[in-house]
Amino acid sequence: MFKRADFLLLGIALGLSLFGLAMIASVSVYQSYQLTQKFVDAGTWEAPSNAFYLWRSFLHMLVALGALTVTTIVPYHFWEKHAKVLFLANLALLLTLFIPGIGNEYGTAKSWLQFSIFSVQPSEFLKLTLIFYLAVWLQKKESLIATFHDGFVPFVILLCLSTFLVAIQPDLGSFLVFSAIASTMFFVGGGNVLHIALGAAAAAILGLPVILNQEYVRNRFTVFLHILFRPDDQTYREGIGFQVYQALIAIGSGGLFGVGYGKSIQKFGYLPEVQSDTIFAAMAEELGFFRLLIVLGLYGILIYRGLRIARHAPDRFGLLVATGITTGIAFQTLLNICVNLSLFPITGLTLPFISYGGSSLLATLSGIGILLNISMHSTQEDVSIRRRARQSELGSLRRFIQP
Repeated sequence: MFKRADFLLLGIALGLSLFGLAMIASVSVYQSYQLTQKFVDAGTWEAPSNAFYLWRSFLHMLVALGALTVTTIVPYHFWEKHAKVLFLANLALLLTLFIPGIGNEYGTAKSWLQFSIFSVQPSEFLKLTLIFYLAVWLQKKESLIATFHDGFVPFVILLCLSTFLVAIQPDLGSFLVFSAIASTMFFVGGGNVLHIALGAAAAAILGLPVILNQEYVRNRFTVFLHILFRPDDQTYREGIGFQVYQALIAIGSGGLFGVGYGKSIQKFGYLPEVQSDTIFAAMAEELGFFRLLIVLGLYGILIYRGLRIARHAPDRFGLLVATGITTGIAFQTLLNICVNLSLFPITGLTLPFISYGGSSLLATLSGIGILLNISMHSTQEDVSIRRRARQSELGSLRRFIQP
């Protein structure tokens, strides 16, 4: 069974994750020192360290690799059987974020559950549990998905329920990723395109006013529109637009070949959250445009392999789950890059596989494991049929070239 697993997908996922460790080792030295110096001043550490985020990321990697192993081995139909329980449990975790003393506010969003020695971001795991539950629901409603009453309305209710709990944290990035995942799965499941547009509008009407109610979110949109329409005016460069301008400086400084690994200037206090949200900008500064193309190419191949697994899935549930997981990785990657390039307002999303973040890496590699398991359960008959089809296509091509 393992010989049918998509090892190229696995290799790229592991390669990007290891590359992420290398980048965190480079770009987080200043932030690590500053944070651990505070620990020293508080009397909880003996000496500051440049490797705080690196060692934490290494531990995250070990846990995430364990989850990858489990989800690769466990038959993917296990998630189908327990989809409803997992989804409801995840919604309950999201609700606990709003209980005083339990939810932990990091930065500008109240998105974390703080435990004694670690914290968890429930919205990262909702990406998977929502995919499971939505795949089960779409499978059961297969003949009714295109209808308004039995397909569109329940879909909107489900989507709004999930996105609303994320919107009120507020977490604009996850709100957009959930909407993209659900809309894509609904379309692949047979949904009407007009209904999808109406569903997206409903989610926006419900969620965006809640998110934009926060001043800092409105400031992010203000800066984005200012740079878009008045790029030469640097009014906000030292204020609410500091992060955006510093990211653009880092990307521009990298040029075609970069300043060299470990030689970033912007990482020394200029790029906020350089180890997570803006790591792409630091990568661009150190590696340059041409090396970044290699990284982006790996993302492209990974997404292609994920969609290929979806296309060759042995059943409808596998098709929908593989589509949802691949869509989530693709959309989050694209959104993070667009934010760093000032092509979209700041969202707080990490770059999959590479950014610092235990919950993100754990959920992402768990999703990769599920994709591998789906690829392993593709039947031998399906493999033979696809092989004969490819041979037939090649034969036709040869006859066309050499009549």
